[in-house]
Amino acid sequence: MLTRRRMLALTTGVLSGAAALPMPPAAAGPSASGPPVLRLGLLQFGTGAWEIAAMTALGLDAAHGVSLAPQRFATNDAGRIAFQAGAVDAILSDLLWAARVKAEGRDLVYLPFSSAEGAVMVRSDSPLRTVADLAGKRLGVAGGALDKSWLMLKAHAQAQAGLDLQSAARPVFAAPPLLAAELEQGNLDAALLYWTFCARLAPKGFRPLISVEELVRGFGVPREPTLVGYVFDGAFARANPAVVAAFARASRATKAALAGDDPARTEAAWAAARREMQAPDEATFAALKAGFIAGVPRLSLAEDEAAAAQLYAVLAKLGGERLVGPAAALPPGLFFAPERGAP
Repeated sequence: MLTRRRMLALTTGVLSGAAALPMPPAAAGPSASGPPVLRLGLLQFGTGAWEIAAMTALGLDAAHGVSLAPQRFATNDAGRIAFQAGAVDAILSDLLWAARVKAEGRDLVYLPFSSAEGAVMVRSDSPLRTVADLAGKRLGVAGGALDKSWLMLKAHAQAQAGLDLQSAARPVFAAPPLLAAELEQGNLDAALLYWTFCARLAPKGFRPLISVEELVRGFGVPREPTLVGYVFDGAFARANPAVVAAFARASRATKAALAGDDPARTEAAWAAARREMQAPDEATFAALKAGFIAGVPRLSLAEDEAAAAQLYAVLAKLGGERLVGPAAALPPGLFFAPERGAP
């Protein structure tokens, strides 16, 4: 039986691979130095860790009135378990997961983080030019058979080329690092990967065949929503709306610094972020940096929520309840809206 105690145990270094860190109090309150504490779960070396490193290096957390207590996790699943057990107040996760959990009755709110997605990558000299060319090819797919990008790619291939990729291509489902390595070694003809892996491949002589952004536009959603965001426990957000709003301001300010609003701040921000990026050379660092900046949310809350609702409806149709859970539409009140007075 998966008890609360068992769930908490799963968040320790024994099972998650993350170092066990001291836990601040469950409810936000003044820390010893003043600002309220926000317990934030982050994927080890994930893009959220880049932002938080830049944020703390620039002092933007304290400047906006919030104190962060980050906890690292080796996998997304470990972070989600910690969040659902109440061991952290917020995690970085994807919109579909947040929507599904909320639709199933868990009170939470979503704060947009990034619209960066992935692409189908091929070698720069590959003869493959369109999705139709994937027929008969060895195609790596990250995320599994119900991954939203794979579902959209299949639907696009069917609509544009009358091609059933599941049977016409030779899909291989595996973890992104393995697929990227197999693509580099020539064991795959193409691979559908998350954007960070695409960015790491670009300096090595690979190019996108088609991006997830193009797939989204093909479904009549003109602007890609932020499909990754900070997910806050709803009870925490209602009890501490000022903390969530302060973190939202600090996050926006950090992204502005990373995107180049001021040369000195931008250099310092990326110097801090780079320590988390595992970029072995300047070309990889530049590609990762460009990908992160491209994913910085540029839509208003209302525009983002509307675009998310549009795309969610498409994905609900493509993947059904197995993908999105019981809600055929984006659950109301999912996006954090400080101007409404409460999340």
